[in-house]
Amino acid sequence: MRFYFSESEFIDTQEPIDLSIPIRDHSKGVRAWYLDFPKFDAVMENGFVGSVVKGGAVNFRNIQFNPHGHGTHTESFGHITPNEYPVSNCFAKYFFRATLISVLPEVLPNGDRVITRKLLEEKSIPHETEALVVRTLPNEKEKCEFNYSDTNPIYFDVDCMSVLSSREIAHLLVDIPSVDRESDNGVLAFHHAFWNVPANPAKHKTITELIFAHSYILDGEYILELQVSNFENDAAPSRPVLYKIKKEGRPSFLS
Repeated sequence: MRFYFSESEFIDTQEPIDLSIPIRDHSKGVRAWYLDFPKFDAVMENGFVGSVVKGGAVNFRNIQFNPHGHGTHTESFGHITPNEYPVSNCFAKYFFRATLISVLPEVLPNGDRVITRKLLEEKSIPHETEALVVRTLPNEKEKCEFNYSDTNPIYFDVDCMSVLSSREIAHLLVDIPSVDRESDNGVLAFHHAFWNVPANPAKHKTITELIFAHSYILDGEYILELQVSNFENDAAPSRPVLYKIKKEGRPSFLS
């Protein structure tokens, strides 16, 4: 189905591009922050068997996971404040103009791999961009099952905020476990700058981490649908979906 959002621009809802990494059972899937794998356990209580394989009528599982360390997730400023703020409260809409860029991080003398302001300034990011999707290079499929714990992953220099602020980016999506350094003594400089915490928290802004954008997806402009599970929590599993922007005159019967 075509969805027109201007007289000449539309998306085809039958051509979604999924950027999410699923939360998977046991010994599979991406993880970070020194977490073990998620657990999917069939409920076996009072004669009830929550597994068809084990003779039950239905599959009925308890799932134990952490949204920050297992799979793609979206978080609110409540991630770094004493007052809880559910990520589901951040949205007045779920479709956004998005730009996908690919970035090869700068390597510092200490070995840190950093996304710098200069790298972002070199990219074409239209001013109407609401959501910025950042794919780091090299873009290996192993990102989907990598254990990032104690690996000092790629992170953002806080100076990148000048670029994001000038574009009024409300939603930042990245394929790394955090926008800040894995070990920074709890400073979380980029998180604080992005959400303007504690001065005046930007309640509408979100950060989505641990996405994966396949290499065949071209850099450029898209429409993003940001699907977020309705958890009463600072972060929740999410499914960011891109749609290619196409151009063709709106049919007369739709005008």
